[in-house]
Amino acid sequence: MKISKDYKKVKKFVDYYRNLGRKIVLAQGTWDMVHVGHARYLENAKKYGDILIVGVDEDKKVRYRKGPDRPVVPEGERLEMLTHLRSVDLVVLKRLRDPKWALIKAVKPDILITIKETYSDGQREALKTHCKEVVVMPRQATTSTSAKIRLLQINIAEKIGQALTPKVLSAIEEVFSELKGGASKKKK
Repeated sequence: MKISKDYKKVKKFVDYYRNLGRKIVLAQGTWDMVHVGHARYLENAKKYGDILIVGVDEDKKVRYRKGPDRPVVPEGERLEMLTHLRSVDLVVLKRLRDPKWALIKAVKPDILITIKETYSDGQREALKTHCKEVVVMPRQATTSTSAKIRLLQINIAEKIGQALTPKVLSAIEEVFSELKGGASKKKK
């Protein structure tokens, strides 16, 4: 079992390894357009324990949080892509309809890995009732997926603008010429 959508099975998986004395680590996110920053983040997360479980937001949840154009990569591919990273032991789909912190409550990780922006100080403190420790790690890449997508959109918009500008100006000049020509015909 490398991918699961069933929290009861996830709990059995966790219980099995916890009974063997393994330390459980949980990281969560969108993982859209998996890049080197994601891989580094998960490699570093794994160093905090023995078993790394990665929560992945379903497409509906991503659209709700990040807008209608996200995710770029569908959930099935995002789930599978993460299974190919050597640091990841189990990938779990997180649904929009799940209660707040449902995966955290199901796993009860020894270590919850997060970035600063995900939870407030108060939320991180509250999370300690469901896990032994909350570790805030820095981002592992210089540019986030969201920033990369925005940059691509800007570049595409600029190219479209550059291609359209001469054509639009030419069309405007043509219309003015026709209007001018029509006006001078009316004077005659």
